[in-house]
Amino acid sequence: MAKPAQTLPKTPDLSDWDRDAALATARILLEIKAVNFRPDEPYTFTSGWKSPVYIDCRRIIFFPRARTKICELGVEKIHRHVGYETIEAVAGGETAGIPFAAWIADRMGAPMAYVRKKPKGFGRNALIEGDVPEGKRTLLVEDLTTDGQSKIRFAQALRDAGAEVNHAFVVFFYGVFPGAFETLARMDIALHHLCTWWDVLEVCRERPYFPESALGEVRRFLEDPVAWSAAHGGISSAEEATERRAAAEA
Repeated sequence: MAKPAQTLPKTPDLSDWDRDAALATARILLEIKAVNFRPDEPYTFTSGWKSPVYIDCRRIIFFPRARTKICELGVEKIHRHVGYETIEAVAGGETAGIPFAAWIADRMGAPMAYVRKKPKGFGRNALIEGDVPEGKRTLLVEDLTTDGQSKIRFAQALRDAGAEVNHAFVVFFYGVFPGAFETLARMDIALHHLCTWWDVLEVCRERPYFPESALGEVRRFLEDPVAWSAAHGGISSAEEATERRAAAEA
């Protein structure tokens, strides 16, 4: 008997503000051409997942009005879901998380540091740059996440240095691969994000950003990303993703 497809929830329970912020972010990402659909030549992520979609959040840094609006929405999201005085420091993950952490820290009036993927190998051989937010409630910031694995390394480095890390923020969450929230929840970290691929598809109904054939294939991917990945030469489980990342970082 065929294994039933795993359908992940399209939209978590969100407030009207959260929904509006998600769609506004998706419109910005589409306008600046940060959204890429390539069903015929799937992308391969470091974790081994195959995907017909790719988001390039680094493009945001080039567009001042777009980045201002996204950072405003991000800070409001943090205030609504975490609190106004709960966060005492902000830390960005190398490298894509650094500019977003800087903009968000500035708007929150908070100290900012960044976490390296590995020590630089000379000088102080530091893993955390700026200053260590020892004893401070620290928000980990990156541009996006697929399955949450990369956040674990950064969060653990901050905790090993004495920071308190219970919240992570990303502009974009793929929202399809299994285990992302669970992976972070095991470390007592709540993941906050502005939008997902489901939000992008919803905005794509407003105007024809992409051909309908491409949108149809993306919908099939979103309905069962594990089976889609496996059928296109990628991995087929969260366990494989963890093993691939561990091997790549060894």
